Amino acid sequence: MRPNRKMALIVSLCLLCGCGGERSLAVVKIDGSSTVFPITEAVAEEFQKANPNIRVTVGISGTGGGFKKLAAGEIDLCDASRAITSEEIEACEAAGMDPLQLVIAIDGIAVVVNPENDWVDELTVDQLKEIWRPESGIHLWSDLNPGWPSEEINLYAPGTDSGTFDYFTSTIVGQEKESRSDFTASEDDNVIVRGVEADRYALGYFGFAYYETNQDRLKVLAINSENGPVRPSSETIRSKAYVPLSRPLFIYIANSSLARSEVVTFADFYLDHVSALSAEVGYIPVEEEVLLENRRRVNEANATQGLLLGEQNLSVEKRLGSSVFAFHQE
Repeated sequence: MRPNRKMALIVSLCLLCGCGGERSLAVVKIDGSSTVFPITEAVAEEFQKANPNIRVTVGISGTGGGFKKLAAGEIDLCDASRAITSEEIEACEAAGMDPLQLVIAIDGIAVVVNPENDWVDELTVDQLKEIWRPESGIHLWSDLNPGWPSEEINLYAPGTDSGTFDYFTSTIVGQEKESRSDFTASEDDNVIVRGVEADRYALGYFGFAYYETNQDRLKVLAINSENGPVRPSSETIRSKAYVPLSRPLFIYIANSSLARSEVVTFADFYLDHVSALSAEVGYIPVEEEVLLENRRRVNEANATQGLLLGEQNLSVEKRLGSSVFAFHQE
């Protein structure tokens, strides 16, 4: 074979096989919750330092948007700030997929107002429901309390594809996705931060970690529920004193993606580092027993592939009761 033809053949084979440059990189695709995004982004950044031949992409389309992409086979992992619904499970099953649920951190939902708001320090669950329910009659602050300003409450909240929106409406209004519609919605929590910061009469909600990052720009309210008025903090969320707006956070992995070594490698790294990195970005790590259960679940999902994670013995299942995830499934 002539040298130039031999070289041309080698180049063609490299292009077909993905040799060199970007084509040689294995890719792990992630999308979903804006609340979980900072955790997964932190894990992905550290992972790529240790694994430069694996590229990880992390997007934000909201929990609901992430589950749609998971069912469509567009991503390998879905960040979620709520548990998957029966309808979303059916969509995944229809696509031949059984998503694997892992609880990776604990968070709370913070209700915030402008720092110049000097008339309210706490709201009851009933007041929140009156503000946010469909066809709400609450439009002015004085509608809640005659002593408060006769000024319109300008509302900010996550978009309807957000797991935070789903969790808040389910917990506060009483039915998931049931909410008044006259509010500024965004999947980007920074939009909510800027909106409330710029408006003395605004009120909004989003994940507690975003409040912690922006606490010099906002005022957080106590929620008056069964434990009396309680402000969200790492301590009150961890102890479950901050009710009813404490919640688990999840990642879901497509079982078909776990057949690929790069996804297994990333999942292994995620479980090894999520506690430290979630704390660094303002979230509350889960208990060690939950991390062990996560690893057992992934190992079990990969048993038929021969791609077991780490060196954890599957007998861990015998040491863990069925109550390990009790808090996280409430």
